[in-house]
Amino acid sequence: MQAETIAQPLHESARWETAALDLEAYLARIDYQGPVTPSLETLKALQQAHLTGVPFENLEIITGGEIRIDLESLQDKLVRRRRGGYCHEQNILFATVLDRLGFEVAGRNARMLMGDDERVVTPLGHTMLVVKVAGGDWLVDVGVGNIGPREPILLKEDSEVSHGPWEYRLERTPLGFWLLRHKRNGEWFNIYQFSDEPCYRADSGEYNYLASHHPASPFVRRIVAQHNGAEVRLALTDLELKIFRPGREPELQRIAADELAGVLHERFGLELTPEQESLLLRRAETLAEATSEGEQLGT
Repeated sequence: MQAETIAQPLHESARWETAALDLEAYLARIDYQGPVTPSLETLKALQQAHLTGVPFENLEIITGGEIRIDLESLQDKLVRRRRGGYCHEQNILFATVLDRLGFEVAGRNARMLMGDDERVVTPLGHTMLVVKVAGGDWLVDVGVGNIGPREPILLKEDSEVSHGPWEYRLERTPLGFWLLRHKRNGEWFNIYQFSDEPCYRADSGEYNYLASHHPASPFVRRIVAQHNGAEVRLALTDLELKIFRPGREPELQRIAADELAGVLHERFGLELTPEQESLLLRRAETLAEATSEGEQLGT
């Protein structure tokens, strides 16, 4: 008689930090009052509520802080202090919430393309999720700025979906990766590609360190705030705000240095300390001076 195999529990390093999650505080943060049963409808509603309530931003780096992705740090920043974050922060917090609600959720790491050809092999560095629900595997991502999907996308080759007015497509690349594309101005724009290999919290920790410390990282070099809205999407880079609406060219607004804190609060819902606002003002004033000097040299 063959001995029965007993599955061994995963080590804590391979699990989400679910026990320490304050679920009620998180749901209040995203103003979610819908069902919490682990269904596709719940997953879709939670993703939309998260994207509506929590912006994408890197201001902790710009103001001299440290990005930590342990659950206590994520809850303190994104929930209690009502801040935003980038992919490693947002998707790890969201995965922990989904795990607590009974979803089967796994991390993945993607290679950002942002318009590059899918044959280009860029470095790994973007944390996203795959959730098993309703008999399928679904791409879920609440941390790809203003360009990402607002709903789960079934992992099915050559599938096209519409999330309100925003269109997405999943393909397979010549290298065998999944490729996520977004329609912009009538053409398909490559966002990122990823494999089926799992990504764990330890992996995201390494990528997070590079994103927040490497001098070539865009999050180290620039002020970034973005919002992935249902009808309007926003992208702030330094002192330029782009406003995206379906079927239209982006609207560009230039921001004065002393307007930056107000824009971050009014357009992105970000609550900053007086010290952070002061540090941002200094950085913005430096940017404005450099821009003015460059324009003068160009005349």
